Amino acid sequence: MKKILLSVAMMMATISLHATDANYQVVPLPQSITAEKGAAFVLDGSTVINVAGTDEAMLRNAEFLKQYIQEATGIVPGGMSKKGATITLKLNTKLENEEGYVITVKAKNITVEGKTPRGVFYGIQTLRKSLPLEKAESVTFPAARIVDYPRFGYRGTMLDCARHYFKMSFIKEFIDMLALHNVNTFHWHLTEDQGWRPQIDRYPKLTEIGSKRAQTVIGRMTNLYDETPYGGYYTKDEMREVVKYAADRYITVIPEIDMPGHMLGALAAYPELGCTGGPYKVAETWGVFPDILCAGNPKTYEFVNNVLDEIIEIFPSKYIHLGGDEAPRVRWKNCPRCQAEIKRLGLKSSNGFPAEAQLQAHFMNQAAKHLAEKGRNIIGWDEILEGDVDKGTTVMSWRGVAGGAEAAKRGLDAIMTPTTYYYLDFYQKPDNSMILIGNMLPVEKTYSYNPVPDDAAPELKKHVKGVQANLWTEYVIGRDLAFFQLLPRVAAMAETGWTENAKKDFDSFKERESRLNQLYKHFGWKTCQEMYKEKK
Repeated sequence: MKKILLSVAMMMATISLHATDANYQVVPLPQSITAEKGAAFVLDGSTVINVAGTDEAMLRNAEFLKQYIQEATGIVPGGMSKKGATITLKLNTKLENEEGYVITVKAKNITVEGKTPRGVFYGIQTLRKSLPLEKAESVTFPAARIVDYPRFGYRGTMLDCARHYFKMSFIKEFIDMLALHNVNTFHWHLTEDQGWRPQIDRYPKLTEIGSKRAQTVIGRMTNLYDETPYGGYYTKDEMREVVKYAADRYITVIPEIDMPGHMLGALAAYPELGCTGGPYKVAETWGVFPDILCAGNPKTYEFVNNVLDEIIEIFPSKYIHLGGDEAPRVRWKNCPRCQAEIKRLGLKSSNGFPAEAQLQAHFMNQAAKHLAEKGRNIIGWDEILEGDVDKGTTVMSWRGVAGGAEAAKRGLDAIMTPTTYYYLDFYQKPDNSMILIGNMLPVEKTYSYNPVPDDAAPELKKHVKGVQANLWTEYVIGRDLAFFQLLPRVAAMAETGWTENAKKDFDSFKERESRLNQLYKHFGWKTCQEMYKEKK
């Protein structure tokens, strides 16, 4: 009887496992997929993953590939049989693009070549997304050659962890999601009026006081409150852990310490840094507040430099984001110290902006100069263009696309992140069941954006370095809603950042994304399904 049961179980196992095919039509779409003559490659348990050389990053790439194959199909590569086919990962310095790769599929071997381990990693992501998401005995890869590289060098997504704090477990899932979509930059928004999140040893009150608000407004600015204290911050060890986790997946973490506005978290902890001296409190509502850092106080500049010194010890990124947005200058107009500083510097109104705008530019440039001495450059939101900014500054164009055009005219690099295409806190569909910040941004609109049209001015073509989607979190309070807002719109942004515009097609994207959608479900990411519904 036991033998019969065992035989039945073996038969059922054999029946449940089957051969299936890979599909190279992935998101983002590779630049070139060419079918080749010859027999297909068969991936099964006897397949060997081979790394040419002993490079640590390449060995890590091989482990990722093993993980991805097992995750999708249940197949565990690593067989030692000489009959088994081989997947070879190798570096090829003859390739031009640092992030480019070439995949060659033949009967006995798949070769993934990249100029750098980063390029090989993106080739691995394409193989990963080519896999069927089902348990299989084997997977057939048709003979082919895939030549691929990104359109833009900067492909980012911003997560606001200041208005709402997100656990480390989610931060890592977020990074995994970015890697899946070939996104190479995690812009980490860490400070706000509603909470200061990074640990700074020299200023312990930033986390003791500035990371906590007494309560939070209910709904959309109702003047009703939940009467529940809210807070959280990231220790230096946790932030280093995030940087390492991201770096292993070839993602750069750019921290944002927003200044001089959006600083009530800091002012509540150190009121002497404000124009009025306070008292201040960590904001309990959303919006823009008049109290900002005092630009006429030497202690403010000392504070900024000291904070940035500790930040750059943790984050090795070339860029540090200093915000510069939504900073009302009403306090500066009535602040004796700020007015004295304007007079001392001989600042005048220009281009329709008051002298206080030039004071803000001076403030930002002082921080930029300090960071430049440490080998770093700054990024700022497009409001910084209201003054004469440092030539090493990169501008994030969020209030439409005009900021990017103006930055390019001034010889400044720009990253395009306009609200009308890339603000993921907006609604994706008409929905009265959720309270979000407002406005409508369906995935079709996100996908339609072309940051550098063919007829763009030469300076725009030169200075636009990439694209970024932003998830602000006034009304995004946890993992499920975050993923719902992120996906599939991050995929749409990622394809714009990676694939040449002439190759983009929304119907094709929709079909390819429907397969990637199965992987989202596998990970338990509750994403928006509106795109997949039949239109009436």
